[in-house]
Amino acid sequence: MAILNDLLLRTIAGQSVERPPIWLMRQAGRILPQYREVRASVNGFKALVKDTELSAVVTVQPVDELGVDAAIFFSDILVIPECMGLDYELVEKKGPLFPKVIENRKDIDQLISGEEAASKLDYVFGGVANTLELLNERVPLIGFSGAPWTLFCYMLEGQGSKTFSKAKAFLYQHPEDAEVLLDKLTDTIIAYLQLKIKAGVAVVQLFDSWAGVLDQQLYRKFMLPRIQRIKDAITEVPMIIFCKGAWFALEEIGQVGSEVIGIDWNIAPNYARKILGNDRIVQGNLDPCVLYANPKEIENHTRQMIEKWGKSHIVNLGHGVYPDTPLDNVKHFVNTVKSYRY
Repeated sequence: MAILNDLLLRTIAGQSVERPPIWLMRQAGRILPQYREVRASVNGFKALVKDTELSAVVTVQPVDELGVDAAIFFSDILVIPECMGLDYELVEKKGPLFPKVIENRKDIDQLISGEEAASKLDYVFGGVANTLELLNERVPLIGFSGAPWTLFCYMLEGQGSKTFSKAKAFLYQHPEDAEVLLDKLTDTIIAYLQLKIKAGVAVVQLFDSWAGVLDQQLYRKFMLPRIQRIKDAITEVPMIIFCKGAWFALEEIGQVGSEVIGIDWNIAPNYARKILGNDRIVQGNLDPCVLYANPKEIENHTRQMIEKWGKSHIVNLGHGVYPDTPLDNVKHFVNTVKSYRY
């Protein structure tokens, strides 16, 4: 059976489309009262992530409520460190916390990786199957993973950080050990995405949320080769690579060969198009804070963004939608895009 709304897939394939597709990073979450209801019914965020039925329900909620052109499977990037042997907690209003962090080579050697680790995430693949049943071919389903550097950051720091200085220091002080951990993460990410594809996702996205804390030299040395290896291993479905803050490596990211490049709100469309070309499929890049503005402002910013990017564009925010964003404003953003015609 063909997907009823295949606008995202046609755009990625470079086909002629009537308008840009739209979906939102973090579209399944606290902006939706339905999500808050489900979230309150379970004992913590991780319980929701591991519930194969409820994770499917919250994945589909924004398709029903917002009318977006794709669903993204509800999960967490930190399932990867967890399946490798490094457990995490999610502390309400504070974020992720690792009771134990990576400190040395011995800690790295104790981690499992690759398919041995990824196969422990049965609840994810079961959730994907349940989601596809609920979607009933209405829109494509996106699966995602954190990138090696972003996961490395949490495993070294144990929590979020403004600087990720411990993780960066490890690159300088123990480069060989850092490479071992990054390779283990890369192997696990590849196996994880391949199993998600086998479960039925139509597109995958790689999130490198903390790319911008590195400089060009470190990113070239440690991260780009691993991102390239992930892309080379994923051939069955299109890939979106989103390296937030990595404007300094946009040309190299463009050369990795992903079908889509995610763009954050700090990169101007004319700058990106000059580097990537007018036909390269890009995704983004509205500042999430625009959605706090009045409806007319939201509409103006949205239409200007679409016109600046031209065709070959998937509308999204420059990062995830913020939890306290007014739902009506999110709907207005989505509807503005859906009413646009090239």
